[in-house]
Amino acid sequence: MATRNADARPAPTAEPLGSLDALARALRCLPGVGPRAAQRMALHLLQHDRPGARELAQALLRASEAVRHCDRCNTFTEDSVCALCRSGKRDPAQLCVVETPADLVTVEQTHAYDGLYFVLMGRLSPLDGIGPKEIRLDRLIRRATDGVVREVILATNFTSEGEATAHYIAELLAARGLAVSRLARGVPVGGELEYVDAGTLAQALRDRRWVAAPPGGAGNG
Repeated sequence: MATRNADARPAPTAEPLGSLDALARALRCLPGVGPRAAQRMALHLLQHDRPGARELAQALLRASEAVRHCDRCNTFTEDSVCALCRSGKRDPAQLCVVETPADLVTVEQTHAYDGLYFVLMGRLSPLDGIGPKEIRLDRLIRRATDGVVREVILATNFTSEGEATAHYIAELLAARGLAVSRLARGVPVGGELEYVDAGTLAQALRDRRWVAAPPGGAGNG
């Protein structure tokens, strides 16, 4: 009888905290953050770092209000035209097309490119409802056909969606008389052939280049 009475007692419940739950739900918008991780982050901020939580909230609000898309290259900026597009030290005849602002930063860190950019803010993915309009291809076409650009370098990722995006853009731009190139793929710097996967090695063979051109200037065969 005592056991039945004990089982009948309602289980203790935590006090509902609507603002805490709302914070955890908001944190779940971050990539790779699930419900448990979001809850841990929310509890940590409120338990250990309330000043940091307020600073984070204010920084997010300022960024969401101040950051916009560059009118020329579509990357993030706080001005109508970003610093790269305003720079007189860049080569305006080259336009490198990347998927995200993070990709732009990665290319810049190589110090091997001094042209300008266009950021798609995504890639074609029909299954996800992302078509030419969503990645602003109309703006890219206007930018690439401004009479100054001579070469468009396609630097989308080497995923199936990135490849499809590069192929689609290449056809659009080639039809307008522009020179279009694609990032080369192959063996990484410092890589040993024994440990390179077959697909990468096959692509490296296809994209090989001459180090001593044969007489008559014959191309790769």
